[in-house]
Amino acid sequence: MYESDITRFLRELKAREPALESEQRTARAIWWDKPQDPDTVRRAGESRVPQQPYVYQTKA
Repeated sequence: MYESDITRFLRELKAREPALESEQRTARAIWWDKPQDPDTVRRAGESRVPQQPYVYQTKA
């Protein structure tokens, strides 16, 4: 069965560094997994401007 170089590298890295995955989860919790304020999320959705189909073409 074929295994890409990247897959093999990641598998070997995780075998060499068993704590790597838990460190990744901890870092993700610090930087990304934050509680969201429903009012802020709602306001951000309401203020979103729809993108035109072809962004590089200017409106005439």
